[in-house]
Amino acid sequence: MELELWLSLVALFFTGGLTPGPAVMLVLASSFRYGFKPALLPALGVASANVLWLCIAASGTAALFEIYPRATLALKVLGILVLGWMALSVMFGPLPRLEPDPKDAPKRGRLYIKGFLLQITSPMPLVYFGMLLPLYFQPDTPLAPQFLTMLVTVTVLELFGLSVYAYAAQSIRRFLQQPRTGRIFNVLIGVVMIASGVFAVLSTA
Repeated sequence: MELELWLSLVALFFTGGLTPGPAVMLVLASSFRYGFKPALLPALGVASANVLWLCIAASGTAALFEIYPRATLALKVLGILVLGWMALSVMFGPLPRLEPDPKDAPKRGRLYIKGFLLQITSPMPLVYFGMLLPLYFQPDTPLAPQFLTMLVTVTVLELFGLSVYAYAAQSIRRFLQQPRTGRIFNVLIGVVMIASGVFAVLSTA
């Protein structure tokens, strides 16, 4: 992959990783509730789901979304339902604690699967992996090196962005100790999750 093309890819996913979306809001809420380290588990789930999305983009399967619009619509509906369920669980879930206890977190596999399920069904990856990423593949260049470069780049940038939010949550938790403030912030997270999903659906319409 040419350097200029790779730098463009870095800029795309660096910005995307720091843009508040469903994955960011899930990791942020997990960090508020359980602490920094447990919040990295859903982040790893998100990164794992990105591998599947990258395989879809590399295999040309993304083009099938245009051929079979009903399948795309079904995926979008499923994604919105999953987002709605997770957003409501955040809105009406426990409030942030001053000192979260990682022992209160659910099993590691559950947190990981939650992140994986969110990312694999979310409409947001349709924008990046279904519409934008295929444009970065060069047909006159071997596919394997391009795929490996994109895999490492996307994974590192995704985990970096989510880790930044998970760590930042520790700094602002003290401002959310009042029940009213904490509840408003939880509702805000849920609203952003749903709004970003709706935006992704409209962007890929």
